[in-house]
Amino acid sequence: MHLKHMIYNNILERFVIPIGDLVNRTDIYKQLRYWRRVSKMSADELDELESNNLRELLSYATRNIPFYKSNGNDEVDSPYDWIKQFPVINKKIIKDNLDDLLGQDKSSLIKKSTSGSSGEQGVFYMSEKEQSLNRAIQILWWEWSGWKMGSSILQTGMTVKRGWLKKSKDLFFKTRYVSAFDLSESETLTILKKLRKKNNLYMGGYASSLYVYAQIAKENNLKDVNFSCAISWGDKVFPHYRKLFREVFGSEIIDTYACSEGLMMGAQADLPYYYIMNPHVFVEILDDQNNEVEDGVLGNVVVTRLDSRAMPLIRYKPGDLAIKLKKEHYPKSRKLNFPLLKQIIGRDTDIVISPKGNLLIVHFFTAIFEFEESIKQFRVVQNCTENFKIEYIINANFKLATLRKLENEMCVNAKENLSIIWDEVLDIPPTKSGKPQIIESNLKAK
Repeated sequence: MHLKHMIYNNILERFVIPIGDLVNRTDIYKQLRYWRRVSKMSADELDELESNNLRELLSYATRNIPFYKSNGNDEVDSPYDWIKQFPVINKKIIKDNLDDLLGQDKSSLIKKSTSGSSGEQGVFYMSEKEQSLNRAIQILWWEWSGWKMGSSILQTGMTVKRGWLKKSKDLFFKTRYVSAFDLSESETLTILKKLRKKNNLYMGGYASSLYVYAQIAKENNLKDVNFSCAISWGDKVFPHYRKLFREVFGSEIIDTYACSEGLMMGAQADLPYYYIMNPHVFVEILDDQNNEVEDGVLGNVVVTRLDSRAMPLIRYKPGDLAIKLKKEHYPKSRKLNFPLLKQIIGRDTDIVISPKGNLLIVHFFTAIFEFEESIKQFRVVQNCTENFKIEYIINANFKLATLRKLENEMCVNAKENLSIIWDEVLDIPPTKSGKPQIIESNLKAK
């Protein structure tokens, strides 16, 4: 790190973040320092911390959370045996029992709506402290990639309306925040050309948006943009994404694995595997009958957040498939001592092609639908480039005017007229993972 960058990094850490925490009543820096210390622990220390955190959570939940009080969970010696008495829950169970899952009054909590790549809307709550912890872990993951506070980063995202707080954060942290809504060739090229021959440059965003940037750069023979590394989140990083990004920008993609429900499950660093943040989450891999599978065997991800008290999520099934790495296959030399996920299977979240040839990633749709409570679930089906169909399941208070509003939002964000066929359905079939497939592309691969 150059001296100038070191000085700026020190200013951010010692002054900017603490002042921001004071103004916003958060404790991101305190949490970040804590998780930096946790990252240096031995495997035995991490396991002991996980066990203690798990016991404390289960004890708290059975004493204070109505949903878990009524499920007859009796404490046993091992928290790993105790948790097996708890039911596996999903979005529907959470929605049906929302008030009984809360440990605090709603008015004191932060409400989060999620759609995610499943297309099914969910609601959950967290405290300010719990949200601060999530942000601290995200910063930590970025640091694992080599990024340091003050390094320039190009970030794609859906929060296109940047308030003064986010704009201030972007300014201090040298973040160029660009819309993942607009991945048109002209806009993407304009952004990339401004980054030519820059050093110590990083990129972060949805995996599919990183791939689109690499596609457009290659198609336009842009060879003088180089990223030190890229950090991805939100959707699956396919091998051809990594290959093209490496070919075009000369760097690797470091993937992270988290859920909108406040679960920071794991991230890559020096290995192709994912380090599981086991003092923060307890991850089980179960079969379809909710029995634990052996390490090395594919199963359903079931995750428990160990530090949540506002709305404890115990044995939550997000719908992903994954494989834990067998202990005997752990590399002898590795950067960190967290347990390892070998592979996250997930689902192929295809890209929709607009009539003008622009690429609309899965989060283009979820960012619009997640706040529309009158639509329970949706799926985008594309059979030709002239139009696409959106299947939807209605909730209470649905009105036909809602479709016009959503269609208008999509056209505005895509910056073109989209031909959308709306199809109300009673059911959207799930994939093997149990999640509905949000995009079904029947176009032939290019």
